[in-house]
Amino acid sequence: MASQTILVTGAAGFLGSHLCDTLLGEGHTVIGADNLSTGKTANLEHLSSEPRFRFLEQDITRPFDPGKVDYVFNLASPASPVDYTRLGIETLQVGSVGTFNTLEIARKYNAGYLHASTSECYGDPEVHPQVETYWGNVNPIGPRSVYDEAKRFSEAAVMAYHRYHGVNTHLVRIFNTYGPRLQANDGRVISNFMMQALRGEPLTIYGDGSQTRSFCFVSDLIDGIVRLSRSSEHLPVNIGNPDEWTILECAKEVLAVTGSSSEIVRKPLPPDDPTRRRPDITRARNLLGWEPRIPLREGLQRSLEYFRSSVAVVA
Repeated sequence: MASQTILVTGAAGFLGSHLCDTLLGEGHTVIGADNLSTGKTANLEHLSSEPRFRFLEQDITRPFDPGKVDYVFNLASPASPVDYTRLGIETLQVGSVGTFNTLEIARKYNAGYLHASTSECYGDPEVHPQVETYWGNVNPIGPRSVYDEAKRFSEAAVMAYHRYHGVNTHLVRIFNTYGPRLQANDGRVISNFMMQALRGEPLTIYGDGSQTRSFCFVSDLIDGIVRLSRSSEHLPVNIGNPDEWTILECAKEVLAVTGSSSEIVRKPLPPDDPTRRRPDITRARNLLGWEPRIPLREGLQRSLEYFRSSVAVVA
C-alpha cells in the first residue's frame, strides 16, 4: 500500500512500540504520542535515528493537533491491573476524553481510526468462548471497573463517530498478550511468572489455579491489528489466541522454559477476577484471514532474553 502518515497513541507502551516498528517497516511515517505515565522511552530508543518517526510527549486527554494524518491507532491507556488500579481516574479520562480527542483528529483529517479495546469488556463471562456479540458480565462499580467501563464507553464513542460522522473506525478486542517489552512488574500472569522464576522466587497463583487465560504472542497480535485496520469491518473483532490454559498449566510452562526450580504458592483470588477467558476468533479468521501462529512454549522462549535482562535491570 502507499506510504501513509500514521498517528499511534500509547506509542511508548508494549503494544504501541511494536506497532510503530511494524508500520515503519512497511515504509510509513509514524507520529508516536505518549504521556509516559506507563510507557517507557526505552521502548522507542531504537527509533531515535529513524527519520520517518517523530515522538510527541502528549497527554491525549488534552486536545492536540499532530498535523494531517491518514490513520490513527489509539492504544493509549493504562492496561495492567497494577497501573489502572494506581491510575484509576486517569484511566477513565483517557478512555472517555482521550478517545473523543483522537476521534476528532480522525474526523478533521478524514483519517481511518482503530481503537484498542479489550477482552475485559466481557468481564467474568457467562458465555464461553467469548464471541463479539456477547454483551458481557461486568461489575460497573468494582475495583476493575475503571478499566472495564473506560473501554466499554470508548467502544460506544467509536461507534457513535462511525454512525454520526462517518469516520472509518475499527474496534479490536485484545486478549492476553505477552512478549518482549511487556512491563516486567505489571502484575500480569506471564510477566509475574517469568520474573519470579528467573529470580528463583515462588510463583504466585491466585486461587486454585484453575482459572483460564489465552495467551497471544505480540507479533501475532500486531499482525491482527494491522489487518483489521485495513478491513471494511466496523464492529468489534476479537484478536487473541484461542488456546486455553489454566493458570497452573501456564506456571508449569514458565518453569520448563526458564529451567527454574521455584515452587508454586497460592494466594486468595482478587475481586472480580475472571474465571475463564478464551476468544472465539471465527470473525477474525473469516474477515481477516488471521489466526495466531506462535504457540505458548515458543513465545515464552522468544521472550526469555528480554525478561532475563529485566531481572538484571530491576535488581
